[in-house]
Order: sequence, then structure tokens, then C-alpha cells
Amino acid sequence: MAAEKLRDLSQPIDVALLDATVAAFYGTGSKEERTTADHILRDLQSNPDMWLQVVHILSNTQNLNTKFFALQVLEGVIKYRWNALPIEQRDGMKNYISEVIVKLSSDEISFRRERLYVNKLNTSLVQILKHEWPARWQSFVPDLVAAAKTSETICENCMAILKLLSEEVFDFSRGEMTRQKIKELKQSLNSEFKLIHELCLYVLSASQRAELIRATLATLHAFLSWIPLGYIFESPLLETLLKFFPVPAYRNLTLQCLTEVAALNFGDFYNMQYANIYSIFMVQLQNILPPSTNIPVAYLNGSTEEQAFIQNLALFFTSFYKSHIRVLESTPENINALLMGLEYLINISYVDDTEVFKVCLDYWNSLVLELFEAHHNQENPAAAANMMGLKMFPAMVDSQIMQRRQLYAVPMSKLRLLTICRMAKPEEVLIVEDENGNIVRETMKDNDVLLQYKIMKETLIYLAHLDHVDTEKQMLEKLSKQLNGEDYTWNNLNTLCWAIGSISGSMVEEQENRFLVMVIRDLLNLCEITKGKDNKAVIASNIMYVVGQYPRFLRAHWKFLKTVVNKLFEFMHETHPGVQDMACDTFLKIVQKCKRKFVITQVGENEPFVSELLTSLAATIADLEPHQIHSFYESVGQMIQAESDPQKREEYLQRLMQLPNQKWTEIIGQARQSVDFLKDPDVIRAVLNILQTNTSAATSLGTYFLSQITLIFLDMLNVYRMYSELISTSIAQGGPYASRTSVVKLLRSVKRETLKLIETFLDKAEDQPQIGKQFVPPMMDPVLGDYARNLPDARESEVLSLFATIINKYKGTMIEDVPRIFEAVFQCTLEMITKNFEDYPEHRLKFFSLLHAIATYCFPALVQLSSEQLKLVMDSIVWAFRHTERNVAETGLNLLLEMLINFQASEFCNQFHQSYFLTIEQEIFAVLTDTFHKPGFKLHVLVLQHLFCLVESGALSEPLCDVSTVPYRPNNGFFVREYTIKLLSTSFPNMKISEVTQFVNELFESRIDLSTFKNHIRDFLVQSKEFSAQDNKDLYAEEAAAQQERERQRMLSIPGLIAPNEIQDEMLDS
Repeated sequence: MAAEKLRDLSQPIDVALLDATVAAFYGTGSKEERTTADHILRDLQSNPDMWLQVVHILSNTQNLNTKFFALQVLEGVIKYRWNALPIEQRDGMKNYISEVIVKLSSDEISFRRERLYVNKLNTSLVQILKHEWPARWQSFVPDLVAAAKTSETICENCMAILKLLSEEVFDFSRGEMTRQKIKELKQSLNSEFKLIHELCLYVLSASQRAELIRATLATLHAFLSWIPLGYIFESPLLETLLKFFPVPAYRNLTLQCLTEVAALNFGDFYNMQYANIYSIFMVQLQNILPPSTNIPVAYLNGSTEEQAFIQNLALFFTSFYKSHIRVLESTPENINALLMGLEYLINISYVDDTEVFKVCLDYWNSLVLELFEAHHNQENPAAAANMMGLKMFPAMVDSQIMQRRQLYAVPMSKLRLLTICRMAKPEEVLIVEDENGNIVRETMKDNDVLLQYKIMKETLIYLAHLDHVDTEKQMLEKLSKQLNGEDYTWNNLNTLCWAIGSISGSMVEEQENRFLVMVIRDLLNLCEITKGKDNKAVIASNIMYVVGQYPRFLRAHWKFLKTVVNKLFEFMHETHPGVQDMACDTFLKIVQKCKRKFVITQVGENEPFVSELLTSLAATIADLEPHQIHSFYESVGQMIQAESDPQKREEYLQRLMQLPNQKWTEIIGQARQSVDFLKDPDVIRAVLNILQTNTSAATSLGTYFLSQITLIFLDMLNVYRMYSELISTSIAQGGPYASRTSVVKLLRSVKRETLKLIETFLDKAEDQPQIGKQFVPPMMDPVLGDYARNLPDARESEVLSLFATIINKYKGTMIEDVPRIFEAVFQCTLEMITKNFEDYPEHRLKFFSLLHAIATYCFPALVQLSSEQLKLVMDSIVWAFRHTERNVAETGLNLLLEMLINFQASEFCNQFHQSYFLTIEQEIFAVLTDTFHKPGFKLHVLVLQHLFCLVESGALSEPLCDVSTVPYRPNNGFFVREYTIKLLSTSFPNMKISEVTQFVNELFESRIDLSTFKNHIRDFLVQSKEFSAQDNKDLYAEEAAAQQERERQRMLSIPGLIAPNEIQDEMLDS
């Protein structure tokens, strides 16, 4: 009854009853009470007339949660319906909120008591301002400033409103407002800033109230990044800020303001002022924080405020130096102050706080990059001069660069030591110290640490290029302290070795050789002289990491390479967690880059290393786990693949596969006598292990694996068929739960591995059509037929990816087989995956990848489908791009684009588009304007652009409209415009028809220019209000990807920035 009374909005709402409902929702009553209250409040919130009750509720309730609920209702209206309201309703609400804010903030007691409520009202007022100001509320800034002068508490709240407004316009506007609206608001704030500026200065000079001064400093902080420069440099503002800096109560806020000023960068006009600010600042800083202070210890023991001060200090220095370091290089006094500041920053960089370190590291990275680029461009003085912003002769540029390097030589040396001491852990290192001080295998990758390693590695490489001698000296000194025990701790050894590994590729070969001979010798000695399993594990991990980073050195020094590989074989018997894994990983990494060295007979040897290795294979892998053995087989496969003599290669392959083949022959022999032998779980495990070993070898050997796979292929298909029947029988008898039993899971693993082995081999084999002809026909029934016959729970998704690989590999030669593939997998897979968005996730992606392969290489086979089958295909594509799983949606969109391009060029262009053009357009707009599908934005735009270009190109000679319902026959371009306007107007009733029409016309006009086309769509998404108040970075993902590619190209041009192991080259060392 109470619920019905609340829902009846034809009369003023019963506020006491609403209070009780809100209290029930937030209260500690029963779950039923909370659920009922939730339903009532949701119904009220979605009622379009509820907002008319807001004033009545706010005026009559004392409950803060009820007030918040009312303001939430109002916020929805302001965001989505404000411009559609009658003017008197808009003005009434605007005036009411302003009055309540003034009333509550004019009195100190009510202002403090109702602070949360006032903050919420401020937010609502700023949301209204985004619609009303400047056009319909021109007097807003003068009104606000006038109100601020009437009382100090009102003034404090006015500062909060101004801060909110600045943040809304300058910080959070992208994706929230159209580009035109943002521009308009920025211009208004700029033009009216004079009044705000006067108010801030007046408060800072006249007020004694700490809260007001803090609020004013916080507001200034929000403004300083965008206000006209004259207000900063040609007024007493900076002087005032520097007066507040020594006062503890305002120190952090003032420092934040100074940091904003330091970050401004607009040419040389105010250089004198900057030098002046910096020198006054440094004098004050020495009183607050004497240079002799041990900053890391002070930070550790400091209060929250003191810790925040160190963080803000790091931000100030880094911001100032990024924009104005050259100003400080001009006179001896400035240089002294600069070097002192850099010393402070180095000390702050030792603080044990991730965020502080990130700020410092980011700056160090940019400084050393700048110094390195000038040094790097010395061969091209014009480029160097240009980069340094200097207009002078080449000889002068050279001396300038040398002077600059000398100026920074001492700080850079200290920075090298810092980077070595704090080096982050690289991805390859699997052995870590846990919180109890034990050495364990890493269980989870920490992405933050990996990112930090990447930046530190880059920084250290630039530092190494600037002075190789100092880099080498510092590293070797630290290493000798590890050896003599003076400085030995796990952490010190780790960071040093990670630093040594990270500069791989940055030295010339001769220097690298000399350096590494000492490093590897010392590390091997350390391993010999140090006792204790944990110590051994740490040193082993460091040896493996370092040698894995320097393939060039190993290729040039066979004796070192052989010693290192034998050491890895030793570590493969070390059972300490993580050591064996790392040994196998490092072995694979080294072999990939040095494989030729293992197949030639080296000086002083009787046979190639690979032959020696194969002789003692069983002993080497005796202590390894199955997954480690597979990695080992992949490594040896890499060696064999490098052998150019076919006869030797074949002999090595037979020797490599001898152990698994022996076991396989034994199992198949037993199975021929009694098929039940294959049902034993231990036998199933053995079969799985053999197949996995084969897959690992096939990964490396590709085409050269042909003789081995031919040996086991037909037996393998028989085992596949038998295991498949076993699975189907188990599931048919035991129901859906049978698929989760351990035996069925094992049997399915064997089936999957069989498919994976075939797929790996066919994928890696060179383009030799006879291989396809040899292997594909025998698989049609055992694999495809089996898939069709099986129950859904017993179908392996790998069948789909195998045939996608086959079509991608053998392309058009597979056209004749497509109907058979379609018949076996299409209908039955669709039935499995279209019931919902959750079941069979593996089948989803692989099914659409198979379709994509068919559409790309066997399109004629799609054209032969019946119209019902083609409709099924198109429905499945629409279903795919509606999917909320990003990979599935993207695969669906790429497939759609492929289909559209192929059909446009085919003789069925008119038929296809008459059937599907409007459906596709409607469905693409549906996902484009639905926030669950933002990651697909780039592809949505490409599909729409394709459709609009097609319709305007005249390629369609038949009408897209239904001729029977239209009295005259409009041209397709005109019809699609009208259709699109109608579609969007009905979907977004909050938008005016004129806005929608303008948007559609702009799309058609900019269809050739993708960038403009995309921007119009982004603006529309904001206008339609569907994308407000969300993270919209996915709409700009394409631009971010292009930036990443440019960065990779830059890194490739600098020796060492991309590790030798990450460069995709053969590095064959013949």
C-alpha cells in the first residue's frame, strides 16, 4: 500500500514515507525489506515525472540519503533531458539550487554540518552550467564573485564551484561534450577570468581563515594549467605563492600550484621569471629540508603530510626540469642551484615508494633520452642544432653538446648507480624472494614491475651510450663486492645482474666481449664458492638471465657457449622450484639465436654438439617434468632444423624421437592385441605425453618433421577415433556430468593434442601442396565426420581451428572441400553457440575464424550456398559482433568487412545488398551506440564508411527500398539518408531531428575522409548522451596503436633498446 502511495506522483510525494523507504534500503533490516525498497526507488527514479518532486523533497526532508536520492533523480534529467524542458522549469530549478547553496554556505555552522549535501548541490549546479552558460546565464561569473564577497564561507564554497567547473571543462570533457561546446566553455572561462583572478588574490592577501585559503589554493591549482599567462607572470600571484610555501599548513597546496606553473611551456618569454622562482624556491627548500637529510629514511618515518611533501617535491622538480632545464644552464649561480636540485631528485629516487619512484623515473628517462639524442646526432650537426633549439654553426653545436654532457656527467654517474641498485625484475626471471624471505618460483606476473623494467632498461641503455666506461666500471665494481662478500645480498646481486642483462646490444662487440668474459667468469666463480641451496638458486637464475641476454657474445665464443649450455644441463637436475623451468627457457632462447653453432663440428671437437647431446639425451632429461621435456625437445628441434644436410637431419630426428617412438610402438602393439589396453589412465597419459613431445618438435622443425608425423599419423587417427567413441559413450551414459570426470578429460586432452599436432605441422610446413593432399583427405571422416556425429559436449573446438589453418594455408585449393566442412560443422556449431553468450567460449572464436578463412580464400564456395544457408551465415555474423566478448565481436566485424568487400566485387552485389544492407546498417548502429561494444569502434566506423561509400558510388543498380511500399523510386543515396535519419531519431528521442539530420549529412559528406568521418561519429555518441560519464579511451584506440608503432620503429633504430632476443631475425651464425 505504501509503495503504491509513493508511486502515485499526481500529488506531492509523502516525504516521511520516502525517508522510511530510503532508510530501509540503507538499513540493516531483512534482505526482503532492502529488496522491496530497492524496487520502489528504482521505479521512482525511472519515472519521467519524478524530477518535479525534487524541490518538494529537498525542502521537507532532513535525511541526507533522501536528499542524495532526489539529487540523483535531478542529475539524470540535467544530463539527458535538460534542453527539452520548458524555460520556466529550467529557470526555477536553477534558481532553487543557487538559493539553497547560498543559504547553507552563508552560515559557518550549517556549512560545516551540511558539507556533503552542499558538495552534491555544487555538482548539480555545475552540470546545469554546462548547458546554460554562457548563452543563457551570462551573469554567472559576476554573480558568483559578488556572492563570494558577502561572506567567507560563501567565498569558500564559490571556490569549490569554480574548481569543479574548471575540472569539468578542462580535465573531464573529452567524450563528455562535443568539441564545439568544449571550445565555447573554454573561451568563456578565459574571457571572464579577470574577476576570478582578482577574487583569488584578494582572498590570499586579506583572509586569515585557513579553510578559505586552502580552498582558494586548491581552486588556483585547478586553474593554473589553462589561464592566460599574464595573470600568472604579470601579477603578484607567484610572489604570493612563494610566501605561502614555507608555511607548513599550506606547503603542499602551494607546491602543487608551483608545479602547475612549472609545467607550463610556451617559449622563452618568461625565462627570467622562471629562473627567479627556482632560485627563491631552492633557498626556501634548504631551510625546510636541508640537503644533508637522508630522504628515504625521513620518508619512511614521516607523517602522511610529510610524505605527501616529498611526492609533491618530486613532481615539482620533474615538471620544472622537463620544461625549463635549459633556463638553469645559463649562469654559474643557476647551474649550482640546478645541480643541487638534481641531487635532491636523485635522493628522492631512492625513496621506497612505487609512485614516487615512477615520477622520478619518468623524468630521468626523458632527460637521458634528450642527452643521448644530442650525442647520437653529433654526426649530423644540423639535426642536433635543430633538436636543441639552437641557431648556430655546426662547430659551436659540437662544443655545446660536449659542455652539456660534462655539466651532467656527475648526476648521470649517480643515476647509473641508482638504476643499477633499483633495477626492476625482467619477465624471464622466474625465481623470486617471497614475503617470508624464502626463494620460490614466481606464481604470477606483475605487470607494473614489467612496465617499470622496460622504462629502466631504456634509461640504462641511454646512460650506457653516453658513457660506456663509467657504466662498465660501476657494474664490475658492484660485482666484485658481491664476490668478496662486502655487498652480497640476494637483492643486490639480482638488481646488478638484471641491469647487466638489460644493456645487451648497446656496446660494440669488442667491448661487450671483454665485459662479459669478466661477468660470466665472476658469476660462475660465485656459484662455486657460495654454499646453501637458496643462494645457489639465486645465483643460477642470474647466470641464466645474463647469458640468455647476450646471444651475439655466445655465438662468437664457442667455449663459453658450450660451458653455459652444460651449466644449464647441470641446472636441469637442480630440483629447487623454478630453476629447471628457467634452465629450459634459457636453453630454448640461446638455441634459437645460436642454432648453427650446435650442428657444425667445432675446432677441437670430434662431432657436432647436437650429436653429443643426442647420445646423452636420456640422462640429461631424467629429472625434468613432462612440460620441461617438451621445451627441451623444441630446443633440440631448433638445432636439427639448422642442419642443411638432409641425411644428417633425418638421422638426428630419428635419434631425437627414439624414446617417444619406442613407447608409441609398444602401446600400439599392445592395443592391437587388446584394445582395452588403451583405456588404462596411465596409458592415456603416456599417449598424451608422446603427442605433446611430437608437437614440440614439430613446432621447431616444420616441413622437416614430415617423416616423423608420417610414421605415426594413421595410428594416431585410429586412437583419435577410438577415444572419441569412448567419450561419446561415457557422456551418453553418464549425462552432462560425465564430461567433467577425470578420465573423459584425459581422453579429450589426447584428442585435442592430436588436432594440435596436425595443425602445428601443417601450419609450420612450407607451402607444399602435396603435404595438404597427403594429410587432409584421411582426416575428413575421423575428424570432421566425428565432430558432426558427436554430442555437443564432446565436440572439440580445435577441429574448427585446424580447418581454419588448413584453409588459410592451402587457400583456393580447398574450395571443393568447403561444402563438406560446412555440412559437418556449421549448423551443429551454431546451435551450440547461439543459445546464449556464455556456453562453449572456445568454439565461438574458432568458428568465426574458420568462417573468416572461408570468406577470404574460398569466397566462391560461399556464393554457392542456398539463400537459407547464406542467411544463417549473415545472422551468425550479426550475432558475433553483438557479442560482448571482445575477440568474438572483432572477429565477426572483420568477417563482415571481408564479406562486404567480396560481395561488392561479385555479380551478386545487388541481390546481397537488397537483402542485407539495411539490416547491417541498423545492427552496426545498435552496437556502435551501445557502450558494451566500445572496443569495436574502429571496425564499426569502417563498416559504416564502406556502406555509405558504396551507396553513393552508384555501384548498386537496384533499389534498396521496398518498391511496393514507395509510390516513387528514390535514388539509393537519398533513401539511405532518410532511412538513417529515421532510424536514429526513433532510437534517440532526446535529440532534435535537426541535430540528427545534420549528423547524417555530415557523415555522407565526409565519407571519403576517414578521420573526419570518425570525429563526427564521436561527437554524435557524446550528443546522444549514451557515452557520457564513462571511460571513452576505446574510441581513440586506433590513434594510440599508431603511436605505439612509431615508438617501436624509433626503438629499433637505437642499439640495445630492443633486446637481441626480441628482434625477429634468424641471427644465423654460419
